[in-house]
Amino acid sequence: MSRAAKSIAAFGVYLLLLGPTLVVVPNLFLTVVRVPETDEVWIRVVGMLAFFLGYYYLRAARAELTEFMRWTVQARLGVLGFFGAFVVLDLGPPILLLFGGVDAAAAIWTGLALRADDRTRRSS
Repeated sequence: MSRAAKSIAAFGVYLLLLGPTLVVVPNLFLTVVRVPETDEVWIRVVGMLAFFLGYYYLRAARAELTEFMRWTVQARLGVLGFFGAFVVLDLGPPILLLFGGVDAAAAIWTGLALRADDRTRRSS
């Protein structure tokens, strides 16, 4: 498995763990991150989406889908921008920056891994 695939797989596992947590015990999670609890379905929908994204990430890692990996770098870096805007506009709590930071850090890891994999391929 390439370096980039390992980074994508790790992010996929993160999403596969986050998703069911948001579906099954959303208010426990919300309490831990100091966000108001909710009885609305939206948090469970987010959990379902996170779980399915995790599935895609793991499948892409196993199949070495390099183009998908490149796309995720761009999209995951965008998460921090959106979450930052939500916080600045007082639409969301500052804890969103932590989650945006996780996405950005994972995106940078994948981006660097893609470069390293490219250098390895060119030197072989």
